[in-house]
Amino acid sequence: MNFKSNQVLVTGALGWLGISLVQALVKGLADHEALKVPRHDLRIRCLILPGQNAAPLQKISDRIEVITGDIRNPADCARFCEGAKDAVLFHTAGIIHPGKVSEFYQINVTGTSQLLDAAIKSGIRRAVVVSSNSPCGNNPHPDHLFDEQSPYHPYMNYGRSKMRMELAIRERQDKIETVIIRPPWFYGPNQPPRQTLFFQMIRDGKGPIVGNGQNLRSMGYIDNLCQGLLLAALVEKASGQIYWVADKRPYSMNEVIDTVERLLETEFGHTCAHKRMRLPGFASEIALIADASLQALGLYHQKIHVLSEMNKTIACSIARAENELGYRPAVALEEGMRRSLAWCGRQGIKI
Repeated sequence: MNFKSNQVLVTGALGWLGISLVQALVKGLADHEALKVPRHDLRIRCLILPGQNAAPLQKISDRIEVITGDIRNPADCARFCEGAKDAVLFHTAGIIHPGKVSEFYQINVTGTSQLLDAAIKSGIRRAVVVSSNSPCGNNPHPDHLFDEQSPYHPYMNYGRSKMRMELAIRERQDKIETVIIRPPWFYGPNQPPRQTLFFQMIRDGKGPIVGNGQNLRSMGYIDNLCQGLLLAALVEKASGQIYWVADKRPYSMNEVIDTVERLLETEFGHTCAHKRMRLPGFASEIALIADASLQALGLYHQKIHVLSEMNKTIACSIARAENELGYRPAVALEEGMRRSLAWCGRQGIKI
C-alpha cells in the first residue's frame, strides 16, 4: 500500500466499516493481491466519539493513535487533522439510524463539511469519503442498475443528507483531492447487533419478504468495501470522482435469506424454521407513508424505515470502479455470509 505519506486518518474508527478498514490498513487484505502486504511504517490516527472504548483499536496495533471528538465540533475536527500534512483521510463516520431527523444533517452534512475544512487547513492531500446508495434512491424499474451518471433522487432524509454531503464535497474539490465512495448494504465481520438480529429472524422463520422477494439488492462484503476505499486512496486519477463499490452482482432478497438459512443449518448447527415472514408489497408502501409522516415531524423510527425499503430494488453497477480503480470484489454472498457467521461464533455472539 504505497501511500505518498506514512500517515492516514480514519473517522468512525469503531464503526462496522471503520474498524474493518483499520484492520485492513494494519494487516492487509488477504483476498486482494495488490493490497495483501501492508505498509509497516504506516501511522493511523483514529477518531472516536467521547465515551467510546478505544481498546478494540489499541489491540490492533501500537501504531494507532486514538483521538476522541465529534465532527459536529469544529475544534475537534481541527485537533484531529492537526499536523497531518499530505496524509490521506478516510471519512467513514456518519449516521444511518438517528434518534431525530436533524441528526442526519448535523452529522452527515455539517460534520463532513467541517471535517473537510479542517483537512484543507492542515494540508491533508486526499479525502476518501463514504456516501451511500440513498442519494440516488430506488431503481426506477427492476432491471435498472445505478451508475455514476445516475441523477440524484434521494430517498427520505438520510438520502437527502448524503446528497447534500456529496455536493459539499464537490464544492471543495479545488482545495483538496476528494473521492466519494457509494457502498450499499454492508455485511461481514464486525457487524452491529441489527445484523445479528437479521440472522436470528431468518433462523426463527421470520426472515422478512415483502412482495415476491425477487427485488434486487446490491450488497457489499466488508473487505470488498475496504478494498474499494484503499484503491480510491491509492489511484491517482480517482481524485474528483464518485464510485459505486459493491459485490460483483446484486442479489434477490430470496437469495439473501435462503443463503443465510442454508449456512446456519448445514454448516453452523442451527435448526431453522424454514418459514418466512411474508408481507404483501403494499406493506412497504404503507410503511413509506408512515415513515414520511414521522420524518416530517422530525422523528425517525428504524423498523418502519427499513420496512419501507423492503420491496424496493436498490442495485448498482461497479463497472467504473473495476475499470478505473482496478476494483475486484473477491468475496460474494455465500462466502461472505459464511465468514460473518463464523465471526459471530468467535466473538461468542449467539444467533
